[in-house]
Amino acid sequence: MSKRHRHHHSSKVFGKSFIILPIVFLIGTYLIIFLAFGSTISMAVDAAGMVFSSAEKDYSTSFKSIFVPVAENKEGLKSDDFEFPKFNQQFGELSIPKCKIEAKLFFGDGDVALRNGVGIYNGSSAPGFGSTILVGGHNNTYFHNLKDVKEGMPVSIKTNYGNYEYKIRETKVLQYNDSSAYDIGADKENLVLYTCYPFDELGLTDQRFFVYTDYVSGPQIDREG
Repeated sequence: MSKRHRHHHSSKVFGKSFIILPIVFLIGTYLIIFLAFGSTISMAVDAAGMVFSSAEKDYSTSFKSIFVPVAENKEGLKSDDFEFPKFNQQFGELSIPKCKIEAKLFFGDGDVALRNGVGIYNGSSAPGFGSTILVGGHNNTYFHNLKDVKEGMPVSIKTNYGNYEYKIRETKVLQYNDSSAYDIGADKENLVLYTCYPFDELGLTDQRFFVYTDYVSGPQIDREG
């Protein structure tokens, strides 16, 4: 083989290497970053989409709704007079108009409920049953504006059996495991809202922001009926 031919062949090989090696390097770098931080990046993108997107979100295929607005409250309502929700079913809506909070209300606080709205903590009560109603929601989606609540603001809950009003009494920031945060077995109706704190943190945090409200109006359920 002549020196000229060898030189021409070497130039081709060098040219291919000049193109291929940077591509291989970029692909390898991307794979390393994806494996190391993929889940974190995905969570951040999803959360940002929930907070800042103006598009209406449709998860209607993920849950069943039994919520039908009630025009007027009925007196002497009995538990047999309406369909009580099952776990992960939407049976109402919760709103705090002055904070621009409006969310679907679910029975239970599983992934389906908190992805699509806010949910009643398992083991607590439901509106109209005369005890503590503990409602949780994500701090970066439906309960993000809880940071703007003030004493005296009204909170409305519409259910498939009646409409309820509560008034905000106070707010507190407590540790997530603080046993004094609420009385799950209270003998009078009260609504407690909670979310992770600080509000701009992603994922679970060690603190919770609690909103305490007093019952104002709404049909009380005769549980013996």
